[in-house]
Amino acid sequence: MTIGTIAPEKRKSRKNKELVDENAPLVPKSQERDTELHEFNGASFSGAVFNLSTTIIGAGIMGLPACVKKLGMVPGLITIVLTALLTEKSIEFMIRFSRAGNLTSYGSLMGDAFGKYGKALLEICVVINNTGILIVYMIIIGDVVSGTTSSGIHHPGILEGWFGVHWWTGRTFVLVFTTLAIFAPLVSFKKIDSLRFTSAISVGLAVVFLIIAVGISIIKIISGGIGMPRLFPVITDTASVFDLFTVVPVLVTAYICHYNVHSIDNELEDSSWMHGVVRTSLTLCSSVYILTSFFGFLLFGEDTLDDVLANFDTNLGLPFGSALNDAVRFSYAAHLVLVFPVVFYALRVNIDGLIFSSSRRPLVVDNFRFASITIALVGSIFIGANSIPSIWDIFQFTGATASVCVGFIFPAAITLRDHYNIATKTDKILSVLMIVLAVFSNAVAIYSDAYSLINKNKT
Repeated sequence: MTIGTIAPEKRKSRKNKELVDENAPLVPKSQERDTELHEFNGASFSGAVFNLSTTIIGAGIMGLPACVKKLGMVPGLITIVLTALLTEKSIEFMIRFSRAGNLTSYGSLMGDAFGKYGKALLEICVVINNTGILIVYMIIIGDVVSGTTSSGIHHPGILEGWFGVHWWTGRTFVLVFTTLAIFAPLVSFKKIDSLRFTSAISVGLAVVFLIIAVGISIIKIISGGIGMPRLFPVITDTASVFDLFTVVPVLVTAYICHYNVHSIDNELEDSSWMHGVVRTSLTLCSSVYILTSFFGFLLFGEDTLDDVLANFDTNLGLPFGSALNDAVRFSYAAHLVLVFPVVFYALRVNIDGLIFSSSRRPLVVDNFRFASITIALVGSIFIGANSIPSIWDIFQFTGATASVCVGFIFPAAITLRDHYNIATKTDKILSVLMIVLAVFSNAVAIYSDAYSLINKNKT
């Protein structure tokens, strides 16, 4: 049973869906505010693909070359593909059961299967995951554009490198300007489809990074400056085996997009497109991930850092190497700026579901509630990004754990619950396998990360 074949007659076309409402008053009080919603005839296939792809491609892309370094080229690339396949299946579970229950949100789906506590648990996980992601994005933007100091070593940002040290190249001004001039307008849209153009640019910027990395690698291969990459992991003891599992949170975070699936599906002009949207987005993102991981590890080899962006802060040994470094860093920072509102959209929806769960008015028609939540969240993220020097360790424990619940454990649990008796035996076996792999691998990864962190603090 596939997504496209589930109850298409009920939810196939979104055009003119507002016309039939016999119980509605002839002159609704909120008519003026709802005009733009009534005029919306549905999102296009390409717009949905760009929005879902932008949700997927975020900070995780820069950690994938390090995953390939840890696993070796062959297992690393295979793992990226397998994670994409599991992601596609988990989303297929979500859409299938949503179609069966005529449900229009991930929270409603969890509530339908596990009651109000299940819905609240999902919303809490999305809030933890997305808040952590957005704070990390803002920290990265500040580091790349204005610079950062780590272990007593100052790494100049793009503006500082171009224009020198000034008040307007400092971190605080850069983040204030970015928040007010870019984030504030973009997070004010009430429909996720309104972000389709910025999402298209965001995906394009990720491809720019990929093209530069591929170009540098080809030049170095021709000049003989690149050796044979390691194909398989180096295993010396039990600790090295456990260390391999630390790639799991990075891989899960790289593919997490489930919290925006329903929002994109609800706005589609034709709901039967959704399966194609998911497959197209995952194919596009997987291709970018595979090529980035392959050429990133090929280019830097055993010197590949956990965040490959840091490798582009060194001398590439090429003509115009500094300009290439700046192009990579600028394209990535601009990419994250445009990813921010797409991830923020789901954060706002889930915060509203937690705090105003009893409200009968949709968030999009309650302007005061919409503005209040938006301002509070943007302000909190801004304060977090400026108050916390680095939250990578916290993000690794909380964000990745929440991500694996949202992306794999919850969809699998919904399938095992099988509220509508539509799951096949194969679906249930795959769901059990998905939960076991997710729980075991993340438990081992957390243990390994904690063990490494404790040992590092001791030394």
